[in-house]
Formats: sequence, C-alpha cells, structure tokens
Amino acid sequence: MVHLKSDRELARLRESAELVGRTLAEVARHIRPGVTTRELDAVAEAFIRRHGAVPAFKGYQVGGRVFPATLCVSRNDVVVHGIPDEVPLEEGDLLSVDCGVVLNGYYGDSAYTFAVGAISAERVQLCRVTYEALLKGIAESVAGRRVGDIAYAVQTHCEQYGYGVVRDLVGHGIGRRLHEDPQVPNFGRRGTGRKLKPGMTFCIEPMVNLGTAEVVTEADGWTVRTADGQPSAHYEHMVAVQRGGPPEVLTTFAYIEEVIGTPPYKLNAELIHHG
Repeated sequence: MVHLKSDRELARLRESAELVGRTLAEVARHIRPGVTTRELDAVAEAFIRRHGAVPAFKGYQVGGRVFPATLCVSRNDVVVHGIPDEVPLEEGDLLSVDCGVVLNGYYGDSAYTFAVGAISAERVQLCRVTYEALLKGIAESVAGRRVGDIAYAVQTHCEQYGYGVVRDLVGHGIGRRLHEDPQVPNFGRRGTGRKLKPGMTFCIEPMVNLGTAEVVTEADGWTVRTADGQPSAHYEHMVAVQRGGPPEVLTTFAYIEEVIGTPPYKLNAELIHHG
C-alpha cells in the first residue's frame, strides 16, 4: 500500500531531507585523495547524531544481513551498498555516497557521486548523464502520470549514450519507513505502473553504468559491482507529488555544491584530465 502524506508528515520529511543534504555536504569537506571511506563514515555518523538524528542505514537488516555502517560508499565499479573500509581514496576515483537519517520518526535518503580530485572526461560525462536522468525522472513525477513514465524518462536518456541502466535495483517510497511503496525502477514503459497521486513521496535514484547494465553482488551480501568492472554513477533525490503543480524535490545538492564548487556533471574543464 502507498501511504499518502499529510502536510504535517511532509513537513517532517523536509526536515529529514534537509539533514541528509547537510550531512553529505559535511562528508564532501573531507573527500580527497588519501582519505579512507571509514573516516568519511565516522564524519557522517557524528554529524547526524549531533543534530538529534540517527543513521538510517547502520543496523539495517535484509534477509538476516546487517549493514554495519552509516554510509554506503561505492567507489568506481561499485554501484551501491559499498561498505566503508581502510583503503585510501585515489585521484580520479568516482565515489557514490548514499546517506540516510531518521529524524523525529521520519526518514531522509539521498545520494551523490563525487569526483576525487580530477577525473577523466569519460567519467564526467557519466556523472552528467546520470544526473540529467535524475532530473528527467523528477519532471515526470506529476499527479496523474505513472511510475512507468519516470522509469522511461531515465532509461531512454541514459541508453542513448550507450550506458547500462541497472535493473536489479530500484528507487522506493519513503516516509516512516526507509523503503515503502511504490518501487520506482529506472527502466520501463510509458503509461504503465502505479498512478501518481498528491502526497506520494519517493526516492528516484538512477544507477547507471559506463558499460553493461549487469551487476554482481559480493560475498558480503551488500556490495554490488558492475559485472564488467566499468565505473558507475548514482544520484538520488526525495520527491513529493503535489496537487496541481510540479513535484517538490525535498532533498537538495546545494549544500554539497557550496563545498565542492562546480560539480562534475557541469563539465567544468578544470575538473577533467585526459591522461
């Protein structure tokens, strides 16, 4: 069942979404070559708890498996659900950071793919196209349209560049639980799926691979990698369907951009190396 949120519930979700955006920006201050993802995880957990919330992912269980960290940190060919470790980041890495919080009983969830130092033009374009696909999916999140319209918009934009759109993982509803109905795939047909109604809140999160759409899951039961070892990008926003108007994007990347300056998806030549 899909729970349509009241004005009060939407206000709570905005607070959670705000904290997620600020947490990702705090993490961004520390992303550089030589830093470990475990260090980034500690930064995020301290920031979340300092602001009266708890990490949504730490202790999250699926099929008896317990996620051990605050952040999902997915580097290069890791698509999602990477577990923080002691391996230092390197110049040219792509790093998807997915963060969730619980504040006053409501969840916030957002993800952003960071460039570690200068990245290749190929990786910049992957980030740009993935981010554009997110925006195209958001634009379809209008009352009366369907989940398939979101999925189609994401898929067609990415596939025209020859990228693989991951099918094994999807976006999701969000509210008092981290994962609610409806599921929001990144592939599909127009005019299919659940009809969108005012008060629906969900996360749109394109997971897009430079090569094949196929993925494999490691023995830890969490880490999902591209099957061909090519890099992947991932952006995620929380969205609310509104009555008689465009969707409201509850999360923001503005705080991140205040920290990092021009993001990789804006094709700033200073961020690109060609070696």
